[in-house]
Amino acid sequence: LVHHQRSHTGEKPYECGQCGKSFTTSSCLRSHQKTHSDVKPFECSLCGRRFRVSSSLRRHQSTHTGD
Repeated sequence: LVHHQRSHTGEKPYECGQCGKSFTTSSCLRSHQKTHSDVKPFECSLCGRRFRVSSSLRRHQSTHTGD
């Protein structure tokens, strides 16, 4: 409920220490913090390209399947 209320108030209490961008939830902040990292643990089994987050890998894989 608190997270939903923040969507109406605009409150963003979680701030990135590297760039200052703010987020409504700690999970959104953690996801964002990956953009500052060079770690790319998700690898495409077809071409070897690597990604920071699994959702980017899934989106990329559709380029191979045409989905």
